[in-house]
Amino acid sequence: MRGKRYYFRRRVPASLVATVGRREIWRSLETDSLTTAQRRSHQVAATIEHEFEMARQRIGFSLDSNLLLKTPSVPLIIEVPPPAESAAPRPSFRQVYDAYMSDPTHDWSPRTRLAYETTRRLALAVFGDETPIHSINRARCRAFIETLRWLPRNASKRFPDMSPVDVAERAKANGLTDLISAANINTYVNKLCGVLNWAIKEELIDRNPAAGLKVPDPTQRRDKREPFTTQQLQAIFSAPLYVGCQDDGHGYARPGSNRPRNARFWIPLISLFAGLRLNEACQLDVADIRMVEGVACFTITAMATTPDTDKRLKTASSERLIPIHPELLALGFMEFVAQRAKAGETKLFAEVSLGATGYRSATFSAWFARFCAKAGASSRKTCFHSFRHVFRDALREARVDRDIALALGGWSRPSGAGGSASVSDAYGSGYKIGTLLEAISRVRYPDLDLAILHLVKS
Repeated sequence: MRGKRYYFRRRVPASLVATVGRREIWRSLETDSLTTAQRRSHQVAATIEHEFEMARQRIGFSLDSNLLLKTPSVPLIIEVPPPAESAAPRPSFRQVYDAYMSDPTHDWSPRTRLAYETTRRLALAVFGDETPIHSINRARCRAFIETLRWLPRNASKRFPDMSPVDVAERAKANGLTDLISAANINTYVNKLCGVLNWAIKEELIDRNPAAGLKVPDPTQRRDKREPFTTQQLQAIFSAPLYVGCQDDGHGYARPGSNRPRNARFWIPLISLFAGLRLNEACQLDVADIRMVEGVACFTITAMATTPDTDKRLKTASSERLIPIHPELLALGFMEFVAQRAKAGETKLFAEVSLGATGYRSATFSAWFARFCAKAGASSRKTCFHSFRHVFRDALREARVDRDIALALGGWSRPSGAGGSASVSDAYGSGYKIGTLLEAISRVRYPDLDLAILHLVKS
């Protein structure tokens, strides 16, 4: 492909280079559609073979009479008669999107399915329900992005009786600034591209008119979330929930004599000292706390002891063993696990319910945001995931080997340009538990005073 056009290239046989006057033949296929280019390439190939055979004839080489037959010149323009009245109508965008959603080969999480359903509602509002799929072009895809650019946050809740297009037009006219983020816009466009790419594979369209479209994201990846400051951590772990509250329900933020040690107590500490993602911690089974080579470990896995599990992992590298940090052991974590096992519980944190997206983290994340606000630990760029940033910084401060740090945190190794992944990364069985224990035991937060948690240990 050169520029936006596909070309056919054929090397000239060595015996014909002097006669033809070049080493390669290049012919434009006069299209930027891969499907069309592939169809035209056969005609181009036949034309070039005809020309080669003519060159052989001029210099007296043996010939193939079939190849001397005259072939049409290129580019080949074919007049296509209009479809008969009885021809089946082309599917609409809605029909294609619905067929994509119902494709049984998709193994989506509830969160992914919800993202596609949200994109469907927005795309149908812009493109129209009955718009033929083949009529969606680049301009319409750009109109879709323009609507998204002016869509306020929570628009469906704030303007339930208005279409997304009308909401966006009002927001643009009124100069609203509380709009959805560039990251969300690009997510919707990505989902639309998924539908259109599927339509190509199903031979419903020839090309994806939304390919490559996205909006610039002014927020750099590393600036999207920040680690908690020491002051925020101190506010979190000296809140009434940790040092004495009325109860573990609605009274968690009011001082009292109760010291409940349940999910709300343990999950933040687990993420701080083991680097677990929120959903990884929320979905832990009691059986996921295991002794491996004499070391108590978190087993991060999608496997479960029951067939109706809701456990999921973000990536393949998320599956891992993490030795339990000495600080968690000192705070009585293993005693808590034993209590849950004695009670016959399957889930370690059974009180954390599934959210609407099918993840236990959804409900806990919403509660944690309220908790931080009441504890005076909120900021615009921090959330529960900030614990993983704190944990990663602690690994750096402890001079833990980078590969060991990636193994503990379940982070994928970079690849491609600028990355450091290599074939050797796929060899071996990983680090020994003793090595991981030594590394994670070096994680310290010297400016964070957790002495009060040991004093109130129950």
